[in-house]
Amino acid sequence: MATAKKAPAKKAAPAKAPAKKAAAPKAAAAKRTPNAAFMKALTPSADLAKVIGAKPVPRTEAVKQIWVYIKKHNLQDAKNKRNINADANLLPVFGGKKQVSMFEMAKFLSAHLS
Repeated sequence: MATAKKAPAKKAAPAKAPAKKAAAPKAAAAKRTPNAAFMKALTPSADLAKVIGAKPVPRTEAVKQIWVYIKKHNLQDAKNKRNINADANLLPVFGGKKQVSMFEMAKFLSAHLS
């Protein structure tokens, strides 16, 4: 009868402490100043003024006001929320297109701000 050999018990490797990384010194976070080009007040065209008002506003604020109008009048497409269905006031702003994507909207909006 052959006797089964037992495998020698393996010794556990000594636990090593993880190498500590030197923390990179953080630069003093300077407060970001907004780009003046974004904050420049632009006058909306007569077509756009029907939607957001005639008062000059920065481009960023004009986009926000368009979105408020779109949400208030439920103009987002039900199936694809990225598309916006134009109503009578938005149709001239969107160049006569009945539906535009939210990415096209910025292109059409820039034509109506000066």
